[in-house]
Amino acid sequence: MARLRVLSIATLFPDATRPDFGGFVERSLREAAKDDAIDLTVVAPLGLPPWPLSAHPRYAALANLPHVELRHGLTVHRPRFRLLPGLSGRWNPALIARAVMPLARQLAPDLIDAQFYYPDGPAAMRIGTKLGVPFIAKARGADISHWGHRKHSSEQVRATGAAAARSLAVSEALKADMVALGMDADKIVVHYTGLDHDRFRPLDRTAAKTARGLSGPVLLCVGALIERKRQDLVIAALRDLPGATLLIAGRGEREADYRALARDLGVAGRVQFLGPVANADLPALYAAADVTVMPSNSEGLANAWIESLACGTPLVITDAGGARELVRDPVAGRIVGWDVEEIVAAVSAILADPPTQAAVSATVRDRFDWGRNGRELAAHWKSVAQAMPSRPEPPADT
Repeated sequence: MARLRVLSIATLFPDATRPDFGGFVERSLREAAKDDAIDLTVVAPLGLPPWPLSAHPRYAALANLPHVELRHGLTVHRPRFRLLPGLSGRWNPALIARAVMPLARQLAPDLIDAQFYYPDGPAAMRIGTKLGVPFIAKARGADISHWGHRKHSSEQVRATGAAAARSLAVSEALKADMVALGMDADKIVVHYTGLDHDRFRPLDRTAAKTARGLSGPVLLCVGALIERKRQDLVIAALRDLPGATLLIAGRGEREADYRALARDLGVAGRVQFLGPVANADLPALYAAADVTVMPSNSEGLANAWIESLACGTPLVITDAGGARELVRDPVAGRIVGWDVEEIVAAVSAILADPPTQAAVSATVRDRFDWGRNGRELAAHWKSVAQAMPSRPEPPADT
């Protein structure tokens, strides 16, 4: 029996210069590719700007990546497309489709998989239409909450939902958001993320704090330093949490503003900006924290939420995305509003009566697993392909 040829498009995917860039995508695809009935090829398009921006070290390093490589058993192609940083978001799907099309024609896939609803989804839609093959697209959070509402991308997001043979969402809440955009609920399936249980597990908290030279209550934020992550609320809450230290893992455009805010509020000495933290180093960081605080404006089902709980660290998070699908018991933490006083009260309550790390970890132990995630993804691919009639030969380029 012929294997199902799947072409998966992922604009977030690790490479030699960014080993943790979309690592969760790579892990999911690696697990799905273990199915002997699947022949998977990954396409991770690289957006490169014109000169002189191309000379920037960030882009120069990307330009030197191989066009094709074998990575952890996956064949990964990296076609280039023209990128105008901050300006070309509306055109990226068409540019990606144009860059991927020659490879897609060569491989003649039975199914196209888009790992993000935007820009991957509209690109997969264009390629699928040209080749006469079905496509499936996954929504993860900002691809719906942000791109699904922007003037020049919302129409493409909705068109992707209408044309996709099936859509996946990382939470029930995100599925509801997609339906609110006009997508067919019957075509959307919730597909929870996975978890590396060997890596993310409880470690000794006292030892973890000592290793970092910490004492007293420790709060942790994990995520890009961008507006929607709202680390400013946690910094402000620190004023009313005496003796607490805040660790901020990540980088982004708001870092300078957040450093200034900490100085203005007189808490700079209790805020540590750690920059990007490698995935392998996160468990020790979660172990050192008494509470992970993430008051995001929008999320799908944040990997950091699940990883924190798996390490035994409870959450204080806002009612964004799938928060209520995860925090269903006070042992897992609290859901608060976008309000400093509520954050202070929730953190104080957890610090006053902390749950055991084992009890917190148990809340996600059986619900999230990379093996399950990969098997479900492969099953979605196969069921979509089996439901489609035999396709005609792809049309010639015009």
